[in-house]
Amino acid sequence: MVLVTGPTGSGKTTTLYGALDKINSPDKKIITIEDPVEYQLLGVNQIHVKPQIGLTFANGLRSIVRQDPDVIMVGEIRDFETAEIAIQAALTGHLVFSTLHTNDAAGAVSRLLEMGVEDYLLASSLLGVLAQRLVRTVCQKCREPAEMAAEVMREITGGNGDAVQVVTGRGCAECGQTGFRGRQGIFELLLMNDRVRQLILKRASADAIKDAAVELGMTTLRDDGWRKVRAGITTVSEVVRVTQEEA
Repeated sequence: MVLVTGPTGSGKTTTLYGALDKINSPDKKIITIEDPVEYQLLGVNQIHVKPQIGLTFANGLRSIVRQDPDVIMVGEIRDFETAEIAIQAALTGHLVFSTLHTNDAAGAVSRLLEMGVEDYLLASSLLGVLAQRLVRTVCQKCREPAEMAAEVMREITGGNGDAVQVVTGRGCAECGQTGFRGRQGIFELLLMNDRVRQLILKRASADAIKDAAVELGMTTLRDDGWRKVRAGITTVSEVVRVTQEEA
């Protein structure tokens, strides 16, 4: 099972559709259950939930598993029943994609354990969790150098003293005087490994899982944001805005 997490409007569904589109081929049977179906994908069986007639995520997912698909996408895991069926599907050889509303990747593990999912089942079935946010990108027409306080620069560069030119958008007719044009994702990918699995089995806190993942090389949302600031893609204020809970 692969999970994508983030608040509403952070692009989770678009990321999942991108993944499905990437692996879609005539020899793969892909079924989705969503609320609502947001994109039409050629060659993919897409189901729209309708609780009024009993077609919930959990009931729909039960029927999907009986059709022996190769890949299943569940629009969102909202309750224990849906989580349990999704994990059982993952354990029986199906590739399962879904989304959760949590602040970061490690928080998804804690949320599923809080829902009542057994730790050993979660440790066995989870491949990885991707947390994401969308930041506005600086307008290419009116971008200009920005002055930053020394302590902010230290955080952006990771304290290594490298000279970095931070940019901002002045605002022009091209970008509607906002200084931004377009959006881009910042990401945090938590991959399962033996250490993280052991922490799940111990029902460790999200913070402990995150700390272990960072030690093993995971890039946090804020670090990925600073990487895009250093590359001149977005601004410091945008990164701070979407990663406030990491402050």
